[in-house]
Amino acid sequence: MRITARRSVAPVIAAGLALALGACAQGSATQSADAPSSGGKTTVRYMNFSANGGHEKDLDAIKAAFEKANPDVTVQIETTPYDDYFTKLQTAVAGGTAGDAYELNYENFVTYASNGSLAELKGVDGSKYKPSLLKAFSADGKQYGLPESFSNVVLFYNKDLFKAAGVAEPSASWTWKDEQAAAAKLTNKSKKVWGDYQPISFFEFYKALGQSGGEFLSADKKSATFNSDAGRAAAEFLVSKAGKTMPTEADGAGTPDFDSKLFKSGKLAMWHTGIWMFSGMADAKFDWDVAVEPGNTTKASAMFTNGAVVSAQSKNQAAAQKWVTFLTSSDEMVSKRLETSWELPPVADETKLASYLGAGKPANRQAVFDSLDATVLPPVIERQQEMQDAVTKELSSAAAGRKSVAAALADAEKAVNALLK
Repeated sequence: MRITARRSVAPVIAAGLALALGACAQGSATQSADAPSSGGKTTVRYMNFSANGGHEKDLDAIKAAFEKANPDVTVQIETTPYDDYFTKLQTAVAGGTAGDAYELNYENFVTYASNGSLAELKGVDGSKYKPSLLKAFSADGKQYGLPESFSNVVLFYNKDLFKAAGVAEPSASWTWKDEQAAAAKLTNKSKKVWGDYQPISFFEFYKALGQSGGEFLSADKKSATFNSDAGRAAAEFLVSKAGKTMPTEADGAGTPDFDSKLFKSGKLAMWHTGIWMFSGMADAKFDWDVAVEPGNTTKASAMFTNGAVVSAQSKNQAAAQKWVTFLTSSDEMVSKRLETSWELPPVADETKLASYLGAGKPANRQAVFDSLDATVLPPVIERQQEMQDAVTKELSSAAAGRKSVAAALADAEKAVNALLK
């Protein structure tokens, strides 16, 4: 199954948008408040990026099913490549010409929800969705979007290496200590076999921080708060692996596809990575499986999700909400996504996911959904990419021995605070 990686984050659009929204004309280029067009139907324009590159027909099929069930509504789909989408959307929202509904990844949802761009969704049946996914698209106790699809990170492991070393395989109850102990036993440098691989990066740090019960930003998002006991535990957990149970930069760690090639070669026992790698490992010449990632004081799995929202400027909000509800929860959507390997549907009813759960390696696909029981979402600020780069740079310096973990964490927090001003 092909899952789109969410580690490559689109720019978070914020600068200038709030002012532009205040100045733009009210309403959109669509029909007036759910009024029928001359053809007796309400038209809902939907802007998206995720259907681009192979799933246009799949989205059209979902649209056709919706229009059959709702003959008074016509959906007009506008699909834009991911690299161009958010710039186009920002311009459209600022100019009052955005679609009645549109797609957002989580990072951009945070920005659009905070500046008044989105309509509150009323009467949502939350039982249709996985709770953690639904919560991701809420703000201040109100629902401003619906989860459309998701991917996440699990712990891959080489069953053959575990068996050969006489080490018990990972379980859902594992903690960091269990992982570290197993990694030490599985590492054999003379045979160039490593026990563990977890990228030393912003993405892994905020997750490990959550697994230690820490917070990356203050509640008001005006200051960084990760230079704490939980933050130091998270940073030490990541950094301490380098050169001991995990390859270093000198070994090639961090270079493109290094980790996937290492795992597929049978030289890596455990690997923290996304479920989008399932298909790439399908022909591995050894037995492997996955488990929910270990936690420290608590579980916290990284989740990457897209959602569908309704524009606050739309005059067709009721019809647009009907569309995004169908798009994110209907049986037609579930079957089409699973049939065409178009990311995973966000539905709570796992009986509808039987074809995915029984699709072959890895055997424990249930871990993908179990991971949603305790999740952590990325912190979001206006200068997102700079924040990610700053944290990764400091942690990498500590891993390479250029500075202490304490100094790296303090310098990272100082850098992030500067970006928040």
